Amino acid sequence: MEVWTNAGIMAKLSILVSLAPMIMGIGYAIWPTESRLALMRPLSLAGIFSALTGFCIGLINVLMGLSSTKMPVMDNGAWLAGAAESIVALFVGFGCLTVAWLCVALGMRRQAT
Repeated sequence: MEVWTNAGIMAKLSILVSLAPMIMGIGYAIWPTESRLALMRPLSLAGIFSALTGFCIGLINVLMGLSSTKMPVMDNGAWLAGAAESIVALFVGFGCLTVAWLCVALGMRRQAT
């Protein structure tokens, strides 16, 4: 939960956008329809781009912070923490996409029967 409180607005937004394909995938697993399946591709792309954007924004912030400090890079462990926090957006985004597409597979199985 500490990562969420430390995250900036763009990181939070990218994580929330990454939840959309997972929610749609769960919906498709419960109520499989062609229209829900058709929405999975664009929502998946939005989730991928959102995760990548959150990661890039995190790296930009880390590099900007490094450029404004006079401390030697190797002595400043804060940049490692910032880099690790920027990876959270990728982890959440691709984790949500994994769950989403597993739910789609389940929904396709249900629709076939």
